[in-house]
Amino acid sequence: MTTTDTAHHYCIALQPICDAQMLHVADELLYRSDIDRTQANVFDDDMATARVCNIAFYETDICNLVGTRQVFVNTPQEWLLRPELLPPHPEQIVIEVLESVAAEPDVLAAIRKIRALGYQIALDDFVLTPDNQALIDLADIVKIDVLQPADSNAIALFKSKNLALLAEKVESYEQFKQLSTQGFTLFQGFFYGRPETHHATARNRSNNRAALVRLLTQLHRDDINLRELESLIMQDPELTYQLLKYTNSALFHHRGSVTTITQVLNTLGIRRVRTVTLTILLANNSPASRLLLGQALTRASMCAALLNEPTDSGGEGFIGGLVSMMDKLLGEPLDTIVAELPLAPQTIEAILYRRHRLGETLDRIVEFERGQVAKWQSEAVARLNQIWLESRIWATQTLAAIDRSAV
Repeated sequence: MTTTDTAHHYCIALQPICDAQMLHVADELLYRSDIDRTQANVFDDDMATARVCNIAFYETDICNLVGTRQVFVNTPQEWLLRPELLPPHPEQIVIEVLESVAAEPDVLAAIRKIRALGYQIALDDFVLTPDNQALIDLADIVKIDVLQPADSNAIALFKSKNLALLAEKVESYEQFKQLSTQGFTLFQGFFYGRPETHHATARNRSNNRAALVRLLTQLHRDDINLRELESLIMQDPELTYQLLKYTNSALFHHRGSVTTITQVLNTLGIRRVRTVTLTILLANNSPASRLLLGQALTRASMCAALLNEPTDSGGEGFIGGLVSMMDKLLGEPLDTIVAELPLAPQTIEAILYRRHRLGETLDRIVEFERGQVAKWQSEAVARLNQIWLESRIWATQTLAAIDRSAV
């Protein structure tokens, strides 16, 4: 991955970790800049971590990837110092402190805070030195590259502190058995399993970056305006999609589905919405097509107006209009996108098959967009013209306001 990477089809791989009984007990999340790469090719640790977390925790749902197994996440120093960036489910997550992280006072304090939140700490590719010795008092697991010369004194020290030893790059069953007798309890290497790239996680991702910056600013205010917050979220179709999908994942248990942005905010809370937004922003997704984004917002606003909903309410009409254009915005089949969202069956039928009142409304809007109004009564054309004009002005002003605030 380089700063000129524009494909935005990055994905993740998982490498299994087993215990001394060769049971699959954990996985390490690995970044892949595209589906054909077998190595990470990372030039920016912060961005790679953001993209991995974006896919695993917010797009896909970690439960769908690994079930209840532990997940090891490579975590650069910037993320350690900003714990609000850390992924959810601390009870399932092992934070890997990279070998490049310095054992400075602020880093040590940050790791203590992370441990207090319930995360386990692993020291990645750890080679004991006087400069980093303070880290071992904060660790649960030490990962050791067994292809490097062994430091028996260091291993004895780790054992005396009851740290779990994870052997990396174990290449044969014989090596695994030998390491088992030396006190290693976790193992990772080709003898057990190679990293498996999850091709389904590679897709075109697009976000209204300016809207995300504006949203992030609002999320950090002391006097958060919830109505403005809802409006900002709805102006980014990708973020709306991810928040709805994430809120309805197995992580949260509801009676009924979360289908509106108001419900999302009530369920997730400001802190978690801020985390998702930060992660997407750091993932450096490409900006959405301004033409398509304006059209999508206009259609959503028109749909809300025709169903007598306030434009910024995030109701069924607005969400339905927005989702109906997500295939163009996200570059995926609409039925695939709809299947991943917690929409009511009637809403899905409306979007895909144009059934029910919402479906008829979408049909009418699409006919209007295409100029297929020759058989309409003049009053109907005039009404749609007025609604389109008001919706287009709203969408244009909204995008312009976001651009100004992001400067």
